[in-house]
Amino acid sequence: MEMWFSEFHTPDVKHSIRVDRQLYSKQSDYQRIDIFETPEFGRVLTLNGNVMLTERDEFIYDEMITHVPMSVHREARDILVIGAGDGGVVRELTRYDRVEHIDLVEMDPQVVEACRAYLPSNACRMDDRRVHIHFENALKFIRRCENEYDLIIVDSSDPFGPSEGLFTREFYGNCFNALREDGIMVNQQGSPFYAEDASAMQRSHKRIASTFPISRVYQAHIPTFAAGYWLFGFASKKYHPIDDLDAAAWNALNLRTRYYTTRLHVGAFYLPAFLEEMLQEVEG
Repeated sequence: MEMWFSEFHTPDVKHSIRVDRQLYSKQSDYQRIDIFETPEFGRVLTLNGNVMLTERDEFIYDEMITHVPMSVHREARDILVIGAGDGGVVRELTRYDRVEHIDLVEMDPQVVEACRAYLPSNACRMDDRRVHIHFENALKFIRRCENEYDLIIVDSSDPFGPSEGLFTREFYGNCFNALREDGIMVNQQGSPFYAEDASAMQRSHKRIASTFPISRVYQAHIPTFAAGYWLFGFASKKYHPIDDLDAAAWNALNLRTRYYTTRLHVGAFYLPAFLEEMLQEVEG
């Protein structure tokens, strides 16, 4: 008998992946964690029935949420990562020699435990000497921070349920305060395609744009995420994501990537007409 994992993208749209076997299943204090082995996407991590990553396409998400800000802020040394308990963002950040300190704030220690055991290609740099893991509520953690970080990466799940607090005006204000005078915040902004996701994206962008002087949205195509079309937010106190990109300096680092390039970086900020209109509606 065939086994399939299915995720509802809307009440009328379901995305299904055939499963060879279930490797891990646990109800933590916060959420249901499952890891499946699949023939097409390799190992798949789901939280509360939603796909968080697959071995096949995680590189797209992790490269775009990491290398876009790192190629703009060439002095980023102290970094806060919120969420990302799988380790993919940490893995990408530790490739930069200039990075001195990474605080990873993950609410659920069981996510880290599961990914260490079953997703080692993501979790492979969690023990890097520069990485400091804090198992606590990110909202409480960020309130204690002021002028500490060059970059904040908010790698949260969707703005419903446990992660809802990471999409509020208060949270973005706390991130602003935690950043130094030239700091950057990036976050996942979801998909603009389905109505409920689009509304959540607009709310989040409106709050960020009212908090940071520079606020832009950029895109990537991730097959296992809703509609295969995903957005990220780039918010900065000083740097413009295109005007302040030093492509030559980043390319001189000779970091091997599978999705991100400095050419793609520029193109990712050129958005389709329907999305530009949606953003303009809430920017005022």
